[in-house]
Amino acid sequence: MTTASISETTTFQKAAHNLLGDKGFTREPDRVEPWLTDWRGRYTGRALGLASPASIKEVAALVRLCAEHGVPLVPQGGNSGMAGGATPDASGDSLVLSLRRMNAIRALDPNAGQAVCEAGVILQSLHEAAQDQGLRFPLTLGGKGSATLGGLISTNAGGTQVLRYGTMRAQVLGIEAVMADGQILDQLTALKKDNRGFDLKQLLIGSEGTLGIVTAATVRLLPAPRSRVTAWIGL
Repeated sequence: MTTASISETTTFQKAAHNLLGDKGFTREPDRVEPWLTDWRGRYTGRALGLASPASIKEVAALVRLCAEHGVPLVPQGGNSGMAGGATPDASGDSLVLSLRRMNAIRALDPNAGQAVCEAGVILQSLHEAAQDQGLRFPLTLGGKGSATLGGLISTNAGGTQVLRYGTMRAQVLGIEAVMADGQILDQLTALKKDNRGFDLKQLLIGSEGTLGIVTAATVRLLPAPRSRVTAWIGL
């Protein structure tokens, strides 16, 4: 690395720290290293640091800052993926972006059967919040204690009940995201009929952070089952 590039990197790191503060940006190895290796331990990379913004405004400002300095972003959810898509490469030039601090369930409407959740909401937390209202979020999987809503949307996760309820695409009614130039896309309003133009949320779902960074979503909730019947059938 040349003296000029070292200076540019230091300038970026200082600017990111000034933007996000001690909680939002760190280079401490003990805090960064757990997020540099994928869930299976097959891929390990390096990074300039770990960014953990606390609001969509901070996400947008960080994206603009990265664009200004030419720093690649690697969005990461619960780091429970098995394909290495959330792991930075070995160059050390990229910044790991975690939305774990954005973990609020902004609204839950039992009558409409909808919840507005930030990207860092843990899947199990959403299950529990829905259950308290006599509802259920129909997507579930083995890593529900660590998987985040943003990661589930970005990978279009299927889960163990995908044949009955569909993939994550079928659960998302509205979306909020930060685009590559730092603009905020606000399409959280869940309209049954929306003729305002392209349905951009469908492009973002499953795009794994390549087209934009999902920061929140409106998801559908279903009535919780009142009873269960189990049958053992021999063929």
